[in-house]
Amino acid sequence: MKEDINQSLLELILPEGVLDYFNIVGLEKGESGKYVYDKTLTIYLEEKNKIPEEYKSHKYKSSGFMEPRLINDYPIRNMLVTLSVKRRRWDVEIDGQTKKVTRDWRLVAQGTRMSAEYAAFLKEISRF
Repeated sequence: MKEDINQSLLELILPEGVLDYFNIVGLEKGESGKYVYDKTLTIYLEEKNKIPEEYKSHKYKSSGFMEPRLINDYPIRNMLVTLSVKRRRWDVEIDGQTKKVTRDWRLVAQGTRMSAEYAAFLKEISRF
């Protein structure tokens, strides 16, 4: 029950659809040093270890993460909110050669009915 409540609250706070592809791995509160929003909240997200559909038929293995991308989100309860997003990459064997691949977020956007907020989130993480 507690986990269901936590999940429901997180879904209200984060852009719609984010938890389909990312896990929350941490939260950090801090001081912003600014007048209006004097506190900060950083939510750390890591992409789930789920190979993109287009590579499922190939031999693959996880190859770690890319550098985190910081995305400013809507303030919550007088706190500036930042999403720290770590995207995965995989080593995929294609035609006998190993190639590093990541999820194509444009494909995710095309196949998803999304809110403007989720579209903005995908646009930001696609700028890697």
